[in-house]
Amino acid sequence: MSPRVSVVIVCMNRPDNLCPCLESIERHTTLSHEVLVVAYLFDKAELVKVKSAFPHVSFIESDQIRGFSENNNLALRQAKGEYVLCLNDDTLLTEAMIDKLVADFEKLPSDAAILSPAIRFADGRLQTCGRPVQTACRYVLERYHLCSNKSADDTVGKLPYVDAIYQTSDINGACFMIRRPVFEELGWFDERYFFIPEDIALSTAARARNYAVYVDAGVNVTHFHHQSARRIVSATKPAGMRGFLMFYARGSAFRYAVLGVFVWLAEWLKYLFCAFRCLFSKEQALHIRKQTYAHCLCSIFTRKSPKEIFIKYYAR
Repeated sequence: MSPRVSVVIVCMNRPDNLCPCLESIERHTTLSHEVLVVAYLFDKAELVKVKSAFPHVSFIESDQIRGFSENNNLALRQAKGEYVLCLNDDTLLTEAMIDKLVADFEKLPSDAAILSPAIRFADGRLQTCGRPVQTACRYVLERYHLCSNKSADDTVGKLPYVDAIYQTSDINGACFMIRRPVFEELGWFDERYFFIPEDIALSTAARARNYAVYVDAGVNVTHFHHQSARRIVSATKPAGMRGFLMFYARGSAFRYAVLGVFVWLAEWLKYLFCAFRCLFSKEQALHIRKQTYAHCLCSIFTRKSPKEIFIKYYAR
């Protein structure tokens, strides 16, 4: 018999993140489910230990450079559940989130395709509770710190559809549930992107096909934000910036050029300020930030794909 839910997790050699996440799933889930973990660039000895500790989990080894989309798709194509829960390895369940989200789907109309919980930081602050439509204008303003890219509660001022369930527009890829047949219809994650904005591209594609996206403000998951990616930010950020510009340009070279100019100027100003500070400080984090800004500047007007950009700077 097929499980109700397939939980898909990508973990880039972080057993310290993965093990607590897997334990929390086991502790708080009663519905029939399968867990598929993509062990990305994992140390072989560490992988043996994790497999031994979690014999019920299916591990898929990924030993080549792959992005968020490619790695998730390795597992998604093997998923058998009626629903798929995409979950970051740096998350922790503190309640029966999976059971509750499945129960929520049964209350929603047939066009409901994607549902997410409220995602909270480790200190309890809200990271996202649904997301309004993410626009190119907002993205540019964020680069100049003229618009907040922090916590977003898309339920404010809205009436719930039922209970604490609200309709929203975009999702946070750290945690969301989707009907597997819909996910398959959409072609899984778009592999043109490497690190971001796969989640926004997915919900945008779903809405374009008249599917609806919801969030349950009464269900929570804890996200230890950026814990997995901070060590390779000088490679992930330029790849992500290139991906965002591709997404918002929507295939238009002119639109890309206009957006690119505004974003390049913002990153150039940040680079200059950071380079000045580096003259008087040997702080490692500051020098990494300077290097990251430099990589972003080189990645905006390039023919390289987000994946090629990541490989270039990850190798360094």
